[in-house]
Amino acid sequence: MSKADIGLVGLAVMGQNLVLNMADHGYHVCVYNRSKEKTDDFIHNRVEDRPVSGASTLEELVGCLKAPRKVMLMVKAGDVVDSFIDQLVPLLDKGDMIIDGGNSLYTDSTRRTQALKEKGILFVGTGVSGGEEGARTGPSIMPGGNLDAWASVKPIFQDIAAKSDNAPCCDWVGPEGAGHYVKMVHNGIEYGDMQLITEAYQLMREGLGLSADECHQVFSDWNQGVLDSYLIEITADILSFKDKDGEPLVDKILDAAGQKGTGKWTGISSLELGMPLTLITESVYARCLSALKAERIAASKLYPRKPAVSEADKDAMLQAIHDALYASKIISYAQGYMLMSEAAKEFDWELNYGGIALMWRGGCIIRSTFLAEIKKAYDESPNLSNLLRAPFFEDAIKNAEDNWRKAVIFGIENQIPTPALSSALAFFDGYRSERLPANLLQAQRDYFGAHTYERVDAPRGEYFHTDWIQSGGNVSSSTYEV
Repeated sequence: MSKADIGLVGLAVMGQNLVLNMADHGYHVCVYNRSKEKTDDFIHNRVEDRPVSGASTLEELVGCLKAPRKVMLMVKAGDVVDSFIDQLVPLLDKGDMIIDGGNSLYTDSTRRTQALKEKGILFVGTGVSGGEEGARTGPSIMPGGNLDAWASVKPIFQDIAAKSDNAPCCDWVGPEGAGHYVKMVHNGIEYGDMQLITEAYQLMREGLGLSADECHQVFSDWNQGVLDSYLIEITADILSFKDKDGEPLVDKILDAAGQKGTGKWTGISSLELGMPLTLITESVYARCLSALKAERIAASKLYPRKPAVSEADKDAMLQAIHDALYASKIISYAQGYMLMSEAAKEFDWELNYGGIALMWRGGCIIRSTFLAEIKKAYDESPNLSNLLRAPFFEDAIKNAEDNWRKAVIFGIENQIPTPALSSALAFFDGYRSERLPANLLQAQRDYFGAHTYERVDAPRGEYFHTDWIQSGGNVSSSTYEV
């Protein structure tokens, strides 16, 4: 067999499916796994007549590749990636490429891009979204790193990526860690979407007394409209799935959520950059709260809830829940784009926001028809400061606002927690408020810490301090240059 077009290290399910996807598109792939038995099993049982070959060592893997060599790592993020990079570098020549396709932290990708550039090796840190199915049939791929590598990896990535309106859901994102940063924000929005859906589900089950089958029908209907998306689709499927005894399987799953860290990373980055990702961080905290199962059981006995199926008009309340979910979803994406915009300023990246929406339209977990409107908004206004200022989303929020409030109030009245729906509404009310109580907050900061404040009757950037105690109530201010 001729030399391979690309090598792939790591044959867990995602790695295996990406290899088969590449091979189905005519690329010869050489594979390596630390466990030779796994490599042999994959070659013998899944490859069939595809152009895939196995390597017993990294030296053998590198030796079977065409120049410039391309090695893609599909291994656990963190130290494992660095370990493989350290092993590969002595085997590679200048101009060869190392591609990290795992869920790596963007700062690690920035560090690796810079360190490998000094050695003449081109690094690509790429987000890959879509899970096992996406990897096999077409994922969303978000590459960043050393731009010099893009021409070589572009044909492979764009061939195997999902397609939306015949365009590949893959394009160059930006330098250094930009690809993994956009993937991180994608995952943060994914956390938000999932939490919003579960809150809508709980309002239906506990507030309206709907059965799992009835909820299945609601989500199936919603998937035909503005909420049409992969996550709504699979939610409908889950709610119709029965256990062996014929009862809904969802009711037998422990209510303690797991997480792998990318949502947390999004929240940390938002704090570092000063961007209010309130909905996404609440979604992370909701998972943390769910994990406190034993404590919640104990607290439920101290503070028993008084559940009662509401007498509210079910159809009207279902519409309110629908509108609340839709409006909150808009807030989630608006916050995610705010964060990416601020990161672009901070790290001197040029991000194509409409292109990112296109990359997310197919293959990935948050894929939805909704993203077409985001792409359209940025196509029409490339310098759009916030999605909430785009005409389409302005109209959508205004049309949903009354029902959004009704749904949140419904949750409060029925003792059903809605942290994501509520935080989205609070963010919206804050964003559209010309004046917030931060004036009092600034006075407090100046009182106890002499942190200064600005005045409404002075130019921005001119700072004042008052001796609040000694002045005896009289204003005594000084101007500070900061």
